[in-house]
Amino acid sequence: MSRVTENKFLRFVKDWTLPVAIAVGTVSYLTFYSVPQLDALGNRLGPLFDTLFPLTVFLTLLFTFCKVDFHQMRPHRWHVGVLVAQLLLVALVCVGCWFASDAPTHKLLLEALLTCIIGPAASASPVVVGKLGGNISTMTTYVLISSLVSAVLIPLVFPLLEQTVHVDFLSAFLIILYKVATVLLLPLVLGWLVQHYLPRLKQRIVAMPNLSFYSWAVSLSITTGITVKNIVHSDAGLPLLVAIAVASLLLCGVQFVVGRAVGRWLGERQRVGDGTSGMEVNAGQALFQKNTALSIWVSYMYLNPVASVGAGCYVLWQNVINSLELWQKRRET
Repeated sequence: MSRVTENKFLRFVKDWTLPVAIAVGTVSYLTFYSVPQLDALGNRLGPLFDTLFPLTVFLTLLFTFCKVDFHQMRPHRWHVGVLVAQLLLVALVCVGCWFASDAPTHKLLLEALLTCIIGPAASASPVVVGKLGGNISTMTTYVLISSLVSAVLIPLVFPLLEQTVHVDFLSAFLIILYKVATVLLLPLVLGWLVQHYLPRLKQRIVAMPNLSFYSWAVSLSITTGITVKNIVHSDAGLPLLVAIAVASLLLCGVQFVVGRAVGRWLGERQRVGDGTSGMEVNAGQALFQKNTALSIWVSYMYLNPVASVGAGCYVLWQNVINSLELWQKRRET
């Protein structure tokens, strides 16, 4: 490979990191799935990826939280607006589920969409917010608030939809909160400690602004492989899978647009380089970028496992939108 070709290739990977990560995860799983000779290797690599995934998420958040201004971590008006929008969408889909109780396929489709709404904001959403020129500190605050709200909503709402499911509210609340806290709070505390007691390490991390982004891309590749695996092994028929995929794409767009609108309406007058409101960027990511790993888990725990396909497709769509946002940002700057 010539140096010019190599530079073009590296530039392409740098500019389109998220689609490349999605493609790598998809192709990797389908290769191991289609080639029986790779079964033994896949069995050995499985535990490695099980360890690598939480590690990459942890490092992504740690690198991001080393840049957070903890003095700005306080509630804002747009936090309330985004939470209200989320609650209204949850209520709307729940009403649809109740009306579709006699149509199992329609109800399953709505439950798949509900998992994409009721989940908290993605732990890694401050990474994209930082790349887009938004406020990492206020976004981190919203992730914490959103995680607490979802921990309350999920054990309250899901038993109402599936009458066969008996959920102890306190136990479910604590389990969900524990899952979120172990991923989110530990790197947040360590980020604060690095800022205050390890300034040289902080300077090195800050000097590599894309470190958290590329770490997140590795975790996205692993998540994509898991998503493709869930879709391939799903018991649902092809028409239902296609309907879930299309509906989750539409929902992703709706939450993105509504979030941006809330940011324009309630956001402070902070501006970013392209002329948009910094809080518009934050609110858009806050409502549409979801913790799909948690959504997939709660689908298996409290709903029909087929509903997890909704969150699995959603993680692909939200990262396609993230890629387009980053592309637009590069064009403008």
